[in-house]
Amino acid sequence: MSWLSRHRLKLYVRNSIWIFPAFSIVAGLIAVALLNAIDRAFGWELKLGPDTARTVMGTVAASMFTLVVVGSSAVLVAVQLGSAQLTPRIIALIYRSRIRKFCISVFAFFFTFSVAALVRIESNVPLLTSYVAAYGFLINLALFLYFIDGIGKALRPSSALQFIGIAGREVIQSVYPSKLRRDEPEVLKAIATLKKDPSRVVTNEVDGVVLAFDNRGLVTMAEQANCLIELVAQVGDFVAAGDPLFRIFDGGENLPAERLCNSVAMGQERTLEQDPTYAFRVIVDIACKALSPAINDPTTAVLAIDQIHHLLRNVGSRSLASGRETDSRGVLRLVYRTPDWEDFVHLAVTEIRQYGDDSIQIMRRLRAMLENLVQTLPERRAPMLRLEIGLLQAAAKRMFEDLYDQSLAETGDLQGMGGGEYREPGVPAIA
Repeated sequence: MSWLSRHRLKLYVRNSIWIFPAFSIVAGLIAVALLNAIDRAFGWELKLGPDTARTVMGTVAASMFTLVVVGSSAVLVAVQLGSAQLTPRIIALIYRSRIRKFCISVFAFFFTFSVAALVRIESNVPLLTSYVAAYGFLINLALFLYFIDGIGKALRPSSALQFIGIAGREVIQSVYPSKLRRDEPEVLKAIATLKKDPSRVVTNEVDGVVLAFDNRGLVTMAEQANCLIELVAQVGDFVAAGDPLFRIFDGGENLPAERLCNSVAMGQERTLEQDPTYAFRVIVDIACKALSPAINDPTTAVLAIDQIHHLLRNVGSRSLASGRETDSRGVLRLVYRTPDWEDFVHLAVTEIRQYGDDSIQIMRRLRAMLENLVQTLPERRAPMLRLEIGLLQAAAKRMFEDLYDQSLAETGDLQGMGGGEYREPGVPAIA
């Protein structure tokens, strides 16, 4: 199986909620057959009339089908409310929940099990099959209550933002596994080869967003062809059919275009697999929507900044990808675009600062985040953060005519409003 096929399969399974419930239907049929065979082999029967057993089992089956329907409806409601209140880009993350997949799979399993057990009731009632169906219904009832409780809590902005923040930290650690080194150069030397005309340009075949690419596979192909491959599009970019996808330098005329294109995964929308900036994008979208005049919920935006704060600290403490890959001999083989520290800071701060410049709560929380990052991150990350602090200060002077409000807006507060800086007891906040 090729890299592209494996990636598509992995992504489809992760983002689909129907696969495991479908397999659980087959598992339910197999489980009934096995338990019924054991009952017949040992002659185990339940001392209950067949008609009564059919009535009970029919009620259990109907109730289990109701759980399946209500559980599926609850997921759809969560998708609708989440996309309307937070951002449409959260839909895929809702479908990724393992708990929801597990609960619906268990509901589908016991519904299938109950129906199949009902069919097998003849003149006698199988013991194990009936017990599993009856007690399974009670287990599913408890699981359904847990499922509904989880759905309700997942719709809270804090839970959704925390879920995205955890996913963001995971992808950051995956894409940037190494900590920042003191001797790491801040500015890389320009690649002279890229200034020449490419020997070949490979265009994209289908419309879509670049989701991921096979780093090792491209390096291997470039090494075998003794050339340099440049991936033109960055992960997260939309590339139309016919747009340049690869530029090849110093040879590589015999590299199959299909093989090159199959090393890049395309999709309808961005995902988190190799795109750490997408986690920032989703959180910033939630914050901007909360700051819109129609919603006017700056506290939700503060919750979003809480997650951005820790994601920025995580990114700033790591060695960001250089966009250059070499082979085993140290020869440069692959060049690709990748976000730098300035890109992360711009994405995390700029839009929230613009939409929240008239909110003292947002200005204080942003300033507290930037000041804390200046203190905790390496000095090489500080200039961009100090620039954003200056922009915040300029915005405060521009938006608030009252000097007292300006002073409030220029004071960092991790809670937005109500936290403030540490002061000695009895000392006023502003003289």
